[in-house]
Amino acid sequence: MASISMSERKSKLTKKPAPKEVCNCVIVLFKFLYRIPAAFLFLFLIYLWSSSTTIISGNIVHICVSSRKLNDHYCLSAGKTKPNFEIPIPIINNSSIYLQTPNQRLNLPLSLLRTLHQDNGSISPESTVNGEMVMKETVEAVHDEADPVLMRNGENKDREEDIANAKKEVEEQLRLHRSWKSENKQAGCEGRGVYVYDLPSKFNKDLVGQCRDMVPWMDFCKYFKNEALGEPIPKLGNGWYQTHQYSLEPIFHQMVLKHPCRIYNENEAKLFYVPFYGGLDILRWHFKNVSNDVKDALSLELITWLEKQKPWAKNSGKDHVIVLGKVSWDFRRKDGSWGTRLLEIDQMENPIKLLIERQPWQPNDIGIPHPTYFHPHSDDDIMAWQWKIISSYRKRLVSFAGAARPGAAESIRSILIKQCNSSAHNGNQCHFLDCSSGGCDQPESVIELFMESEFCLQPPGDSPTRKSLFDSLISGCIPVLFDPFTAYYQYPWHLPEDHEKYSVFVDQEEVRQVKVNVVEMLTKISKKERDDMRRYIVYELLPGLVYGDSTANLEKFQDAFSIIMSNLMERVTKMDSTA
Repeated sequence: MASISMSERKSKLTKKPAPKEVCNCVIVLFKFLYRIPAAFLFLFLIYLWSSSTTIISGNIVHICVSSRKLNDHYCLSAGKTKPNFEIPIPIINNSSIYLQTPNQRLNLPLSLLRTLHQDNGSISPESTVNGEMVMKETVEAVHDEADPVLMRNGENKDREEDIANAKKEVEEQLRLHRSWKSENKQAGCEGRGVYVYDLPSKFNKDLVGQCRDMVPWMDFCKYFKNEALGEPIPKLGNGWYQTHQYSLEPIFHQMVLKHPCRIYNENEAKLFYVPFYGGLDILRWHFKNVSNDVKDALSLELITWLEKQKPWAKNSGKDHVIVLGKVSWDFRRKDGSWGTRLLEIDQMENPIKLLIERQPWQPNDIGIPHPTYFHPHSDDDIMAWQWKIISSYRKRLVSFAGAARPGAAESIRSILIKQCNSSAHNGNQCHFLDCSSGGCDQPESVIELFMESEFCLQPPGDSPTRKSLFDSLISGCIPVLFDPFTAYYQYPWHLPEDHEKYSVFVDQEEVRQVKVNVVEMLTKISKKERDDMRRYIVYELLPGLVYGDSTANLEKFQDAFSIIMSNLMERVTKMDSTA
C-alpha cells in the first residue's frame, strides 16, 4: 500500500481551486433563481409534487413520477435493498410452524410454508403472510430449518402427514361450504329476503370518487364506467368490457340492489348485505406513505356503525355478508404495514366473507370467481359465446400469459417460460405472452390467445389464485395448475370437487426439480380427452363463472352472482333450522 507523507498531505490540503469554482457556480445559480418570480417557482414546485408519489417500503424510499404519455410509472429508490432482520427460529407443532419475525410471531401452516417456499413467485421479493411482510430468504431459511426437525423420529410427525392434516382441515371446510349449495334453482323469495344496508357514502361511493388518485400512474376512473364493468370491447362481441380485477365490490353492489329478493324492511330479512368497498379502501392507501392507524380508520368506523344496527346485534353478524375484491391476506394485517386489519377485528369473525381468494383455514371465508371481461345480458349472449369458443380453431397446444419474477431465477414461472420458449422449434406447441412488457394490457390479446390454445399454464403469482384462471376457462382453454390452492381449495360453489373434469394438475416441485417437461407431458393427452374436458368447461361451468350485468335476464342459466345468492340464502335458512 502506498504511503503519503505529512508534507504531501499539507500540500494537497492547501490547494482549493475546486471549492472556489463551486462557490462561483452557487452564486450564479442563486442570482438566476432570485430573478424568477416567487409565484412561478411556487407553481413549479406544486406541479412537481403533484406529478410524483413518495412510497416508503421498509427502509426504502421510492419517488415515483408519472406521465400521461406513459402507461407505467418510473421510480427512483434510495435506501437498503433488503431490511435487516435476524434469521427466525421455527417452532414446530403437529400442523404449523411458529415463525418469529422482527414484528411478530406468525403461525404458518406447514402446507402454506411449503407453498411459499416452492414458488418463489409468491414471495418475490416479499410476501404477506397473516399481514406480515416475509422476505423470500426468511421463508427459505425457515423451510430449511424445519425439514430436518420434521424428519426426526419420535419428535414430530413426518412432513407428508403434516401436509395431509393441513389439507384434510381445508377439505372439511370445503365440504361444509358445499353443503350450503342450493339444490332448488327455482326457489322463490318468500322467507328469503335480502336487506341492503344504506351505508354512509364514505364506505363505498366516496371511495369510487377517489379513482383519479387511487393509482399514481393511471386514471382508475375508466374502470368504474358502466356500473364498474368498464368500457365496452366491441371486438369481442356483446357483453364484453374492460373490467378491472379489483372491481368486484361495486359490481356486486349494483347487482344486489336489483336482486328480485331485495326487501326494504330489515325486520323481514333473512340475509343482510354490507356494501363496504374494503378492497378499494386498501388500494387508495397502497401507494401513499400513511400510518396503519389511517389505513384501519374506515374499517373501525364500519364496525362502530354496524354495532349500532339492530339486525347485527340480533345474531352477532352471523346472517351478514360482505364482498371483498382483494385476497384475504390483504385484510389480515397484524403488526406489519401491508393492507388493513379488517378481517382480524373480532367482530368480523362471524359474517360470511366472499373473496376472490380465501384464507384456507378461515371457515367463514368463501372464494368466489374473479370478475372476467364477459358480462352477458341474456341467455343468447352466453349461447353465442359458447358456440364461438367450442368451434374455435386451436392452433396452439399450450400458452402462458404472465411474467417471470425478477430475482427469482429458480421460480417455477422462469422454468415454465424456458420450457415454453424451447419448444418453439416444434411449430406452435407453446406461446408465451410476456405481461411485463405490456403484452397483456389489452384484454383482446389475452382472450384471443386463450381461444386458440388447447391448454393454458396457470402457475401461482403474487398469491396462489389468478384472474387468468377464469379468463382461460371462459375461453375454453384447459387450465394447467401447479398448486391446489389456485383453484381446488378456493371455489366450492363454482368449481366441482372432481378437478380432473376441467383441469390438469402438475406438482410444482416436479417442475422445479426438472422432473417433468410440462409441454411434452401435455402432448400425450389425447384429442378425445381434450375435447371432453372442453365440452364440460364450456357447457357445464362457463355460465356459472361469469357475472352478468346488473339488468341481466337469464332464464336458462345461473351466472356466478345467482349461484352465490342462492347458496347464501340456503345457508341462512339452514342456520335458522339448527338454531
